[in-house]
Formats: sequence, structure tokens, C-alpha cells
Amino acid sequence: MPRSRCGASVEVDSRSFEAASSTDVNSIRRRLLLELFQAGLDRVAGRRSVARALSAPSGTVWIAAIGKAASAMALGAHDVLGVSVERTLVITKDGHVAPQIHALPNVEIHESAHPVPDKRSLAAGQSLLKWLSELPRSVEPLFLVSGGASSLVEVLEDGVTFEQLGKLNAEGLASGIPIAELNARRSKLSRIKGGGIARLLGDRPARALLISDVPGDDPAVIGSGLLGPAGGSQDRIERTIVASLDHAVEAVCVAAEKLGLDVRRPASRFDDDAARLAVRFTHELHLNPAQVCVWGGESTVQLPPNPGRGGRNQHLALAAARLLAGQPQMMLLAAGTDGTDGVTDDAGALVDSETCARLALAEIDADDCMRRADSGTALAASGDLVHTGPTGTNVGDLVIGLKLSDAAAQIVVEGRDGLDTHVL
Repeated sequence: MPRSRCGASVEVDSRSFEAASSTDVNSIRRRLLLELFQAGLDRVAGRRSVARALSAPSGTVWIAAIGKAASAMALGAHDVLGVSVERTLVITKDGHVAPQIHALPNVEIHESAHPVPDKRSLAAGQSLLKWLSELPRSVEPLFLVSGGASSLVEVLEDGVTFEQLGKLNAEGLASGIPIAELNARRSKLSRIKGGGIARLLGDRPARALLISDVPGDDPAVIGSGLLGPAGGSQDRIERTIVASLDHAVEAVCVAAEKLGLDVRRPASRFDDDAARLAVRFTHELHLNPAQVCVWGGESTVQLPPNPGRGGRNQHLALAAARLLAGQPQMMLLAAGTDGTDGVTDDAGALVDSETCARLALAEIDADDCMRRADSGTALAASGDLVHTGPTGTNVGDLVIGLKLSDAAAQIVVEGRDGLDTHVL
């Protein structure tokens, strides 16, 4: 069974929604979940989010775009600002450079490391310092920041070693501490995080557009505060959140409601252990009268000494699959909006009542994979991985639960008119 694909310019491998027959209701449900996930991605797409926030400039602009969505955000800025952009610096994750970026005039591109920084992160940091030092007083600086910047770019404080930085990141990721706490620790080692760029800019005006992947959408936390305020001092940076997890969750809910489905959206983000959340989400989906439940946040996983393949969304999905067995009307999708889950190239997974049966046929022990943090191996065997490629955004994780009878699924197919299926 091919893994499902759902992305900004990628087709879904599974059969089209319209072609699903009345005897293939499970395919209909899976297709619907993928479309709802796509609706969330479309709302927070970096290129469109930046373009919506900008207007024609009054003078020359320099752009520094940093994060997993840097490439898409830079394109959005060029769409609006055009020839006013004199220089562009793009620092992003390996494989996240859009082909169109190379056609831009006077663009400097750095592909760097994530989720653990390496020497390229330091090289990118030096390029950012050079960009700042050469910034003419007459030029308006525009910063485009998205999640991932904490690892992708770094300038260490005097006396701090690269080994200290690596140890902090490795321990933080393995222990599953909340990302806000990890970012706060990172900023203490850095010259540019925790308001460092604001200090370097001094009193000159600047603008920062941010895609938030953190609770509260606080610029002091996004990217470890790369464009956050400097403590104890004023700055002249105008900061705007152009996309957030709330926007993505709302878009999923609106898309589901347009299809005539009853929707439930919890008021708060989730941030618990992935396996515990799987129990909570499947329980809520089972007991709630709504047909669609949408959750947003980031789970955590405490890794064993030698973890296998997978990420927090795949771990959550596999844990949920064990609870969905025998519930043919229910399925659940858990995926990262950036298109990557852990150190894999998959965004997450979409599991249903038959996932565990497919694993049994493949002679794979789901419980053993959970213990070894090897959920990706199991979900690859069951055909449940969701692959998008780089999405051009990064607002956190989406979990979408669907509870739909066979009759209701057919009604949705026959009367659907709400979703834009240009990528499907």
C-alpha cells in the first residue's frame, strides 16, 4: 500500500476521492482526512501568509529569511516587493529550498542542520552577522522568521563551545522537554537569540514577519527569540505574526463544516506525552457526538538509548491505532505542518481500525515498535505514513480525528463542494 501524500505541489498517491466506490468507504474516509489536513496547510502557507501581510514599500529593502519556511516566505515577500528588494539572505533546512529561489536576484542561500545544529549553523550565523554589518542605514530590513531557526543559525557567546550547544540540543530532544523551555536554554548560549538581533540593530527601524510554532505566539520564544525583544531595552522592530497553529486548526474546522460535518475543537493546545495523548484523543473521538475532532499542539516522546525510525506524530498515531481496532467508523491523522516528523522525511501518519491487522500480516509487533521508538518502521509496513515534502510553513502539529458512518461518508462524497482540490 503506498503512503499517502498531501502537499503544496504534490499529488496524493491514493485513489482520488471522486473515484472511490461505494464499497471502498475506508478510502473515502482517508481521502477526506487528507483534504482536511491540506486545508490547514493552505491557510498557513508561508508564501501566501507573507504576501498578505505586505504592501508596496517606500524604499529599498533587504530580506533575511530564517527557518524551515524561509524559502516560501522569501518568495512571498518578492511577490509583493519586487524590484525594491536589493538583497536576500535565506537560511533554511536541508532540502527546503524552493527551486524558484535560485532565480531571485542577489540571493544568498544556506542549507543548514535541523533539529540538531552542526557547523553549518555556525557558518549561517556568521553570514547573518555579515548581512547585518553591511546593512545600509537607508535600507529597510525585513526579517522573515519561522520555526527551526533555533537550530539552523547560531552565533555562540564568548566562552561557549559548540560541544556545549550540541549537548544541550541532544539532551533536550531526547528528554522530551517542551520546546519553549528548550529554546529558553538555547538563547542563554547565543549572541543572536533572546533578543540578540534587536540589540545589534539598536535604534534603527525594522520589520519582522513571523510564522509561529510556539504556544502563545510569542516572538520572544519563536526561533529562541531570534527577533524577539531584548530584555530591559526598547527597540523599533515592528513584529507581526502572519501564521499560527490557531489559523491552521480553524481552517480545518471551516473546511469540515463546509462539508456539513459536525466539528469539535478543544480550546487549548496539547503538549503531553504522545502515547497518553493517543489515549485521550481516541477516547474523545469515541465519546464525542462530533464527526470531526481537531487538535493542535506538539507532543513529546522520551527516547530510548538507541531509537529507531519515527517521530512524535508517528508515535502518537501508532499508539492510537491500537485503540482504533474494532472501530471501523473511526480514523486519526497526526502530522507536522512542516512536512517532517522527527528526523524522518514523513509528516506523520493516518491510521484506522485495520492498521494493526495489517501489521499482524506483516509480522510486526506494534508494542515492540513503541518501546523502541520505531513507529516509522511499523507504519511504513502498514502503509499509513503521510508524506508531503517541505510544505513552506511550520506552525506545529495537527491531529484530526474522523468518526463517520458508511452512509454519512457517501453523503459527503455526493454533496461535497467546499474544498479546493487543486493539489489532489
